[in-house]
Amino acid sequence: MNLPSFLWLWRIAAWSMGLSLVAYVLLAIMGVWMFRARTSRQDQPDWLPFLHYIIGICMVSLVLLLLLIGIIGTYGHFGSLGHSPHLWAGLTTVILVLLSAGSATQIRVRQPWVRRIHIGANIAIFFAFAWVSLTGWSVVQKYLP
Repeated sequence: MNLPSFLWLWRIAAWSMGLSLVAYVLLAIMGVWMFRARTSRQDQPDWLPFLHYIIGICMVSLVLLLLLIGIIGTYGHFGSLGHSPHLWAGLTTVILVLLSAGSATQIRVRQPWVRRIHIGANIAIFFAFAWVSLTGWSVVQKYLP
């Protein structure tokens, strides 16, 4: 691919990663809020699960955008993929985010095990985001002049 500059692509990636992290923190706060309300048998606002779901959809979209940017940018710059551990960190993060989103759509009162998968995936996403951020920093250094 012969693109003149990848700077615009990395700006989109930086914003997407930042917004993904913000979404993750907001989702964690809302998730803890819903968990506490459920375990203490208190009412939660009707808008809370809806907002949690909407922000989750935004996070999935941002993570998929990051995957697309990574593939386009790496392939466009190097002509192939897999030049660093960042690929594996990114793919792991994408898989965990999709697992979390998929399990969220299946949470039911009669299926409490699905909620455990959802929470476990979200805990793993914390470590995946740390891994992808650390490996991403080394990738960014390759593209800077």
